[in-house]
Amino acid sequence: MFHVKQSTCLTIHNTLKMNQKLLLDNLRCIPDFPQKGINFRDVTTLYQSGECLKEMTDALYELYKDKGITKIVGIESRGFIMASALATRLGCGVVLARKPGKLPFTTIKESFSKEYGVDTIEMHIDSITPDDVVLIHDDLLATGGTAKAAYKLVQHFHPKQIYINFIIEIRDEGLHGRDEFEGIELTTLITI
Repeated sequence: MFHVKQSTCLTIHNTLKMNQKLLLDNLRCIPDFPQKGINFRDVTTLYQSGECLKEMTDALYELYKDKGITKIVGIESRGFIMASALATRLGCGVVLARKPGKLPFTTIKESFSKEYGVDTIEMHIDSITPDDVVLIHDDLLATGGTAKAAYKLVQHFHPKQIYINFIIEIRDEGLHGRDEFEGIELTTLITI
């Protein structure tokens, strides 16, 4: 178990009935990664714990069980994990939003700015239909660039509804990623 000093790294906002302390106690923070000044939240330690995986899956299921979700878009690569776990519980499909050159069929793409560079994601051109209700999932919301690119890709398909979810939302470092999604239902399990 990796313990994080709350006074220097985290503030808990209880919005869900779940064991946020369990998740926070298992979340690793790495200062100055991938570059100086970035305090990286490493969610891989949450995936290593069966107890944390169950807690997150149960919480996500409760949030989305009555929304009629037919596809979950998992954003490369940590978003794939919970997208797949939740899709199994909801009985829906998973769509991958990947870096360029990783998908074998014809794709559409969207570029975006990140905290420390520019990147692009792609989706297959036949991955979503207008009849779908889509949940976009990623591990972390910071600036919102990656998720905004995924949102633009999903909008291309004109689905019935789009929801967005993150495990962690970072607000304590002057980041306002949520502002990118005004008017869109966006949920997080933990706000830091």
